[in-house]
Amino acid sequence: MIPRIKSLLFAAIAVLVSVSALAQDESIFTRDDFSVQLPHLIVDGLESSATLVCNDLDKLYLLGNEAQVVINGERKTLSFQDGKAEFLMAFDRNEPMSIKVGGFTSVKDVTPMPLWLSVVPPLLVIALALAFKEVVSSLIAGIFTGAIIVANYSLDSEGLFTGLLSAIDTYMVEAMVDSGHVSVILFSTLIGGIVAVISKNGGMQAVVDRISRKANSPKSGQLATWFLGIGIFFDDYANTLVVGNTMRPLTDRLKISREKLSYIVDSTAAPIAAIALITTWIGAELGYIQSALDQINSGSTIIEASPYIIFLGSLKYSFYPVFALVFMLILILRNRDFGPMYKAEKKAREAGFHSQTESDTAVDLEEFAPQKGIELNMWNAIIPILVVILGTVAGLVYTGIDADPAAWRSVDVPFGRKLSTIIGNSDSYKALLWSSTFGLIVAVLLSTARKTLTFGDSILASIEGFKTMVPAIVILILAWSLAALTDQMHTADYLAGLAEGRLAVWALPAVTFLLSALVAFSTGSSWGTMAIIYPIMLPLAWAISLESGMEAASAMEIFLNTTSCVLAGAVLGDHCSPISDTTILSSLATRCDHLQHVKTQMPYALTVGLVAVLFTTLSALVSIPWLLNYIIGMGLLYLVVSLLGKKVTAD
Repeated sequence: MIPRIKSLLFAAIAVLVSVSALAQDESIFTRDDFSVQLPHLIVDGLESSATLVCNDLDKLYLLGNEAQVVINGERKTLSFQDGKAEFLMAFDRNEPMSIKVGGFTSVKDVTPMPLWLSVVPPLLVIALALAFKEVVSSLIAGIFTGAIIVANYSLDSEGLFTGLLSAIDTYMVEAMVDSGHVSVILFSTLIGGIVAVISKNGGMQAVVDRISRKANSPKSGQLATWFLGIGIFFDDYANTLVVGNTMRPLTDRLKISREKLSYIVDSTAAPIAAIALITTWIGAELGYIQSALDQINSGSTIIEASPYIIFLGSLKYSFYPVFALVFMLILILRNRDFGPMYKAEKKAREAGFHSQTESDTAVDLEEFAPQKGIELNMWNAIIPILVVILGTVAGLVYTGIDADPAAWRSVDVPFGRKLSTIIGNSDSYKALLWSSTFGLIVAVLLSTARKTLTFGDSILASIEGFKTMVPAIVILILAWSLAALTDQMHTADYLAGLAEGRLAVWALPAVTFLLSALVAFSTGSSWGTMAIIYPIMLPLAWAISLESGMEAASAMEIFLNTTSCVLAGAVLGDHCSPISDTTILSSLATRCDHLQHVKTQMPYALTVGLVAVLFTTLSALVSIPWLLNYIIGMGLLYLVVSLLGKKVTAD
């Protein structure tokens, strides 16, 4: 009996030794045990992430979920989770990529895309749009060009024709199914429906008539638009669509050009939303700043300030948003314009309110003229608009509290900061959709209850309003498709690389401002620009400041200045870009020719941008009180308007 037990014991030991030997040897894997998931596109000099997938989890378990892998001749240990292990790779020339694990071998020829090609699609779009004054075909050309470039360098070996089709079945479709994009489309459509209903039921005309009693001149009409733009500070989309659609009938009547209306709408929306303490931008800004702080704090030095404190501290350097608002006010109060805007305003005073043909104008006015024979009542318009505005604020607060209930219950946090944190955590898309839906419902019910429109006529008016948004929605979808392409092609990385190298500390904020403006101009997205530039420039600014021998307090001022310049430059580039979604929405809401809006706004944006760069640089070079910087800067803008501006007409 004992010899038999000994035999079984020795056999068990032999099995354990055999298993142990196998567990230390990747030779247990066969050629069918793995597969490799490669990125669609590899860009020259940039790291890409690939995934090694193990199909036999039992063998992988024997190895402790780790395996020795040979990648391009270099042995690495990969850790697997759920049978998958990610690894980074970079290529700067055409060469095969090989992966070997036991009996598994994968070899793939790699042709990395030259990084400079990433700027071809956005630059082509901008060049064609400015040359031919037509943005839809320009966007399509840029998207198709980018899709062909990606297909040519794709690891999936796509043919050029298949790559061309991917512009439609991949980039455009993905732009339309993104939940945020769908929310913007729905919100824009609903706003169009509200505007149509309150126009047909006479509410809009009654508001215009009431405001006209005080706003009875081009100057007062522009002032009313400016103040309304400041008042709707919590979201740039809501600001653009509500102010543009609400004020357009009044500014048309006062013979203010659509170009000037678009400028006031566009240049109040993003600047005020970017710097106000309770906006839908706060959450994104704080998230981007936190990402940069995480990078900095992983090193030898630590910034103890919270993202919100960093944001508040950076406001004293937010020259472009503040100067943009003040510059516009100076133009209005002085009744002066210059450049293409002067020509547009002069033409509007003499011949009409915009550059469309008289037939187009007649159709435009007839489509939204009040129903004949009804009593005009301004509450038909005011109540639905208030529902949208107050509903958006309520929705922001509700979704913010729902996302972080502890923030609201905290007793140690001041109310202002608490409210800002709640708004920052909110879901702006939900808030906008809820408020616009209820606004449309209220507009229809008011029209029916007051018998200004039948229920059927209200629904038909809503549908007509929906139709007016189709051209802008087409442009938005194309702009989003182009943004997805530029992201995949790493356009921002190429532009950021232009700023690489040893920079003087005093030049960091100005370079950040210009780089952010360039990225936003090329990609058409201020939010995308912030997501890209914040993690690049903030750690760079902190590191260079400390390496130069600065004390922590002085380095923090450069850091705050750089933080503000990312946001400010993004807003400037967004104002100048013909493929920006907010620029497009401004053209849509005011019914201004899109390229005319870009052409007339750009000189003003660049003028303010130049002054902002000047004071950004001065504040980094010389210790000047921030309030004095703003006072001197506003005085300089006043001088610019006085020297370059021409009076359009006397009020």
